[in-house]
Amino acid sequence: MKQTTLSTSFTLSGKGLHTGRQLTAEFCPAPDNHGYKIQRMDLENAPIIDCLADFVVSTNRGTVLGRGDVTVSTVEHAMAALYASGVDNCLIKVNGPELPILDGSAQPFINAIAAVGTVEQKDDKEYYVVKHKIEVVDEASGSKIMILPDDEFSVEVKVNFHSPVLANQYASMEHVNDFATQIAPARTFVFVHEIEPLLSAGLIKGGDLDNAIVIYDRPMDAERLRQIAGIVGVECPTLSSYGYINPSPLQFENEPARHKLLDVVGDIALIGRPLKGKIIATKPGHGINTRLAKDIRRDIKRQEVQAPVYDPNKEPLMDNNEIRKYLPHRYPFLLVDKIIEKGSQYIVGVKNVTTNEPFFMGHFPQEPVMPGVLMVEAMAQTGGLLVLSTVDEPERYSTYFMKIDNVKFRQKVVPGDTLLFHVSFLTEMRRGCAVMKGLAFVGEKIVCECEFMAQIIKNK
Repeated sequence: MKQTTLSTSFTLSGKGLHTGRQLTAEFCPAPDNHGYKIQRMDLENAPIIDCLADFVVSTNRGTVLGRGDVTVSTVEHAMAALYASGVDNCLIKVNGPELPILDGSAQPFINAIAAVGTVEQKDDKEYYVVKHKIEVVDEASGSKIMILPDDEFSVEVKVNFHSPVLANQYASMEHVNDFATQIAPARTFVFVHEIEPLLSAGLIKGGDLDNAIVIYDRPMDAERLRQIAGIVGVECPTLSSYGYINPSPLQFENEPARHKLLDVVGDIALIGRPLKGKIIATKPGHGINTRLAKDIRRDIKRQEVQAPVYDPNKEPLMDNNEIRKYLPHRYPFLLVDKIIEKGSQYIVGVKNVTTNEPFFMGHFPQEPVMPGVLMVEAMAQTGGLLVLSTVDEPERYSTYFMKIDNVKFRQKVVPGDTLLFHVSFLTEMRRGCAVMKGLAFVGEKIVCECEFMAQIIKNK
């Protein structure tokens, strides 16, 4: 699947939740592999902050990104909308220290993205595939968030505020396509008793009944209530019982839980890649959400490419018979058993290493080890299939390798191992030549890597 960006720019304006300032945010198309970035147009030199968990500097009533002295807050609703809409690359230009809160949900962002549409780009999406449980727990608050392996992206959220109004609620999103209608309209919320402390902390200066659900769940005298109403600029409500004090009805019976799910999506978007996995969150908040995102970011940075996922039950893109149509190699030198995945810029091949390999007879026969040079050759053959996929009538061409650089052997390969080769272009094809990077995996570990240059030549 290809990366996407916005087909054209759009602009949204409104006040900031915390500053109360009038703000304008312009969402612009961005090139391949750009990711999400926010540019502070109101500051000298218009500094840019990458929307990555690495740059989260605060999570008090919203997610705040920062680099040096430059910060931007309340990014989670926009991030969730971009992520759920499948947008991979976007530059957001804002004229202040936060994004506008609008109606307190992600719906205005979703609507604006849908109005302009998206365009497919050249490079492939690079997913983060969850292969084992990752869990973050906050013992003090009882919050817990975990992510489990799954073929799709889904989220379940449970909340418990020990409140007579907002006790136990549950929300789920089985597929990201459900976000626009089932999750995006859910508004942020606040308890009346939280308003004074938040204002004292310099927050929610732009909060009102138009951009937040306000919940009354503790007794409060009329004078204090009038003071709070005056501070937030609304008419003092007459409260005879606990409940939601907004004049407009809830979008959903479990709207607070759905908004918590929205926040999870927005914070997880900060891993910088689309994700395949199932998130289960209990009492989530921006703090624990971004801790999970940071754990995933650390895993991403440990290796430049995730080990490919290999399901032997899945039909391969190319089996051995198909490979033989395109590669001139034959036994005992055809070292790719099948191709299981291919994009425009990469390919994944498989080699099952058995004890019957002819090279084991002479290569450490008492303790068989696959020769490193044959691992490189197997990656080269896989790369040859990638190069051949760029031409019409590939059976009429052959691939010849011209140079091999930066070869590293990290772990021995022995009978019984299954080698997975991930080969990708480092440069564009020029005059029939390509530079590629090859990585060989056994399980999750890289056992060999190298860079090589190849030339494609038409057969005589």
